[in-house]
Amino acid sequence: MARKTPALESRLVSEGQQVLDISAFPGGTDDARQTIAAARRKKASCVVVDGYRFEAEYQRIIKDAGLRLLFVDDFGHAGHYCADLVLNQNFHADEALYADREPSTRLLLGSRYVLLRREFRPLRGWLRTINTAGRKVLVTLGGTDPDNVTLKVIRALQQVRVEFLEAVVVVGGSNRHYAELQKALRDSPSAIRLEHDATNMPELMVWADLAVSAGGSTSWEIAFTGLPNLVMALDDHQLLVARELHANGVALNLGLHEGVSVADIGDRITRVLLSPEDRSLMSARGQTLIDGKGGSRVVEALTCQPLKLRPAREGDCEQLWKWANDPDVRTSAFRSDVIPWEMHRQWFSGKLNDPACVQFIALDDRDAPVGQIRFDVRDGEAEVDVSIDKDKRGLGYGAALIQIGVRELARMVSVKAVHAFIKPGNEASRRVFQKAAFVEQGVTDVKGCPSIHLMAAVGAPAHAGDVRAV
Repeated sequence: MARKTPALESRLVSEGQQVLDISAFPGGTDDARQTIAAARRKKASCVVVDGYRFEAEYQRIIKDAGLRLLFVDDFGHAGHYCADLVLNQNFHADEALYADREPSTRLLLGSRYVLLRREFRPLRGWLRTINTAGRKVLVTLGGTDPDNVTLKVIRALQQVRVEFLEAVVVVGGSNRHYAELQKALRDSPSAIRLEHDATNMPELMVWADLAVSAGGSTSWEIAFTGLPNLVMALDDHQLLVARELHANGVALNLGLHEGVSVADIGDRITRVLLSPEDRSLMSARGQTLIDGKGGSRVVEALTCQPLKLRPAREGDCEQLWKWANDPDVRTSAFRSDVIPWEMHRQWFSGKLNDPACVQFIALDDRDAPVGQIRFDVRDGEAEVDVSIDKDKRGLGYGAALIQIGVRELARMVSVKAVHAFIKPGNEASRRVFQKAAFVEQGVTDVKGCPSIHLMAAVGAPAHAGDVRAV
């Protein structure tokens, strides 16, 4: 840490982490060099950076030292990106924010990668029951709350006239207004309890019928637990998050705190508590968009090793059938009906015995199947089909698999070009092939449907990542 935050440091130590102090301005050259020195002393291979002060030069210094770099980012603030991975867990995350990046930089974008504290893991798969009569409110407005917005919310709660209203107000360990908040609650007509640096947030979120929160990372935890939420932004950065939560139906955006009155907050709390329909919609949407597996996906992306290929064999028939019938795969196919087992079995047997067909299974470093790639070769050119296991998507495997597959195909048979045909609207596949050095050739007809045609000349330079065949 380049700047000490006692409450955060205490939390890290309680989690078994060691905290090292860096005597440098955050994000500067000296900061980068001291971070590299610390990583080498600890024999670390990866560095994770989170903050608004880390620019392109900082990333370059870390990378030039031979360290893998995960860059946590919210707004594309750094200009050029050369980190191995860029993580933006916000709904507004978009590839366009990172157009100026190295070809090897992989993007982890959207709520699929939301990071939750480990105490929320037991709630994976838990579904909230919406009480008809809402009366329990959880207030959490960040660790420091420098403008004491919490006091405004307390005053709003004191004006709410909902029968049997209860509220728990959580303030962080670095909140300097604690004494003032205690004083405001002494003569409160409502049952409002103040919690200082609470360690049971999952329990409190399960208990509550409604939250009032800032637009920080806690809003993702609230959505994950299906807790309806009123979001009040403490700064312009949080306002963007609040708007996205609102647009996705996860929460109601109250706007920047300066523009929201005590009466407005109280009125909105009352209306949502009295509307089980509104609370039900927010709850369902939040638990749909955030499944609690984001941390695992980020760790897998950070630690994933080069892909390996092996030829497809008879025992892969069922796995390939399941991949082919994945709903997302069927939607993107030119014929979207489900493939019957017997039809697939006969088709696959024919492909295994077809000398013009080359098919590989991709494996990760634990030899677990990641996906498949198939080439149908005719007259010195090939058509490619590729799919990734649904639990491995978004980790950058697609472009890497295409590149190693093309390379291995060229080693085995004489081909001068590989062609891909993509259904219009399948932007994810389009981007993956472009990243794998395929170039668009226009629109053509495939099986009576318009198709985007992309092509790669065999031998074109690859840049998606480290891959190898076995």
